[in-house]
Amino acid sequence: MVQLEIERTGPVTTFLKFVHLGAIALWSGGLIALPFLFWQRRTLEAGLDLDRLHRVTRLVYVELASPAAFVAIGSGTALIFLQATFAEWFSLKMVLVGIMAMLHVVAGLILMQLFLPQGKFTKLSYVSLMSAYIALIAAILWIVLAKPHIDSNQIAAHLFEPGGLGRWVHQFLGETRMPTP
Repeated sequence: MVQLEIERTGPVTTFLKFVHLGAIALWSGGLIALPFLFWQRRTLEAGLDLDRLHRVTRLVYVELASPAAFVAIGSGTALIFLQATFAEWFSLKMVLVGIMAMLHVVAGLILMQLFLPQGKFTKLSYVSLMSAYIALIAAILWIVLAKPHIDSNQIAAHLFEPGGLGRWVHQFLGETRMPTP
């Protein structure tokens, strides 16, 4: 018997979905705001205004975007197991979320260097980072909302079979050894 998704969704799953969506909104908003804040550095010399911008930028990264990322990833992981979502579109979404997490780290690395005396953030850096964030967030939203049918057999025929990833790694990297504890 097939259960409707609504019938399978309990109160814990519903709560986690709201937490997940809220955390994603905060994380995405923080990431989109950061390049703009970084760009403001170009007009400021050492002084009170630069210190204020530094505090605001650190607040957005350290106290807003980073905790939101942690909650979004944690609640998303819990939802994976509660809903047993294992489809090709979901694998693509996870790859995009991994890239988003890496770009989050890039913003942190920029923040560490930007407010040093010689720190700068060029127009090319601004356009590149902002474009990457917006394109990535839009791609993730599209994947989640459209849930496109992706035939993994056309992309990587044996990757989704048991042991398929190991064979793929062996094919590209040669013989690898698994460390044993």
